[in-house]
Amino acid sequence: MFIKRYSVLVLALILLIAGALSGCGGSKETTKVRIGEVTRSVFYAPQYVALEKGFFKDEGLDVELQTTAGGDKTMTALLSGAIDVALVGAETSIYVYQQGAEDPVMNFAQLTQRDGTFLVSREEISGDFEWEGLKNSVFLGQRKGGMPQMAGEFTLKKHGIDPHADLELIQNIEFANIAAAFASGTGQYVQLFEPQASIFEREGKGHVVASFGTESGRLPYTVFMTKGSYINKNKENVQKFTNAIHKAQRWVQEHTPEETARTIAPYFKDTDEDILISSVKRYLEQGSYAESPVLEEEAWNNLLDIMESAGELKERVEPAKVVDNSFAKAAVKANP
Repeated sequence: MFIKRYSVLVLALILLIAGALSGCGGSKETTKVRIGEVTRSVFYAPQYVALEKGFFKDEGLDVELQTTAGGDKTMTALLSGAIDVALVGAETSIYVYQQGAEDPVMNFAQLTQRDGTFLVSREEISGDFEWEGLKNSVFLGQRKGGMPQMAGEFTLKKHGIDPHADLELIQNIEFANIAAAFASGTGQYVQLFEPQASIFEREGKGHVVASFGTESGRLPYTVFMTKGSYINKNKENVQKFTNAIHKAQRWVQEHTPEETARTIAPYFKDTDEDILISSVKRYLEQGSYAESPVLEEEAWNNLLDIMESAGELKERVEPAKVVDNSFAKAAVKANP
């Protein structure tokens, strides 16, 4: 009787320990990281893929995404500590550096490598599009000093158009309201991201006639960045974050636009699947999505040229001042 009771107690103890060990294995500890994206766009498809496919979770990160419309608002959120990581144009880190910030903002993973906007005409253009046709038109532009506006001006100048002398340039409309302003009748031309450009084409509100991404060349257009102090305290998490982004970049390149569109659909609930597919396809065809999170020096110099042309650069900034490629290079080495 004693032996039987002893055996039962031993068995119960073994089951209890096994259950405890199983519970420990199942409750993987995660670290929260708050991202602020400058806008919601198919342009950022790899980010949504990383979230939907669980690539961040696989790295032990609990990522919280919020949209902080506009580069100035996104940077304010980062500097104030409202977010940990910003997804915004690399030019914003240069603006902070130019202001002499003691805690510089560092770019650590590139997401897009071309301008993501398209030139949309209100009227359908018969025959081949000629940039010369923009002269004396009303152009609904983007915020002064923002990457879309600077890349747009750079392209116009390349085609012999002075945006401030040859156009009636409108720049006083909030970033989030530009599409609505054009839809309501403001401007003959406008710069739009996807999927809005494709939506306007379907609705007959506009026609895509050119790509600013193709025209302005490769540059670190949208980058994940954070404060230098955050990197110093969270190097392991920044590496994990970058690993997940690179995995998502690879996934987008290796899958069809249809598969990517289905994956990111939860972030565009009011957008039809065929619009998402055409938007992803358009960005893939012009090489908008960066295949690697590494910021290349040649692309960085092109960014500086564009900022200099727009009169927004006090002095050329060496990449090392605001770029930390160590995490991106490590991610690529681990998953070539």
